[in-house]
Amino acid sequence: MTDTARARKLADRIRVVVAETLQRRIKDPRLGYVTITDTRVTGDLREATVFYTVYGDDTERAASAAALESAKGVLRSEVGRQTGVRFTPTLTFVPDALPENARTIDDLLARAKESDAQVRAEASGATYAGEADPYRKPAEESGEDA
Repeated sequence: MTDTARARKLADRIRVVVAETLQRRIKDPRLGYVTITDTRVTGDLREATVFYTVYGDDTERAASAAALESAKGVLRSEVGRQTGVRFTPTLTFVPDALPENARTIDDLLARAKESDAQVRAEASGATYAGEADPYRKPAEESGEDA
């Protein structure tokens, strides 16, 4: 059986170690503003997937990806030194899709807001097709019963 709590703890520790090492030790000029967003470790603790985002355009993202791949050995040795596990997991860097998903959601919300504004503008001058209150009311006891 795998210990998921241990894998989560190791993943959190790897995330911190990689982020600190990128900030302090890696001096690659290709490395842009990289943020480590998440880390996942397999159940056997042999492989770690590190998710990251890069602030900038596509060329900066590609350059940062190349810098992370070239610094993979230094990062793995630092992870092994600071975690103290028997087998240091191999690191795989994957760009996080969260910014693109957030941008898509923002675009959809903006379109929905525009559509609501159009409906509100069309409904502002509208009148009822029939009476203003279409519901039946109970007959008043004016003189109809007598």
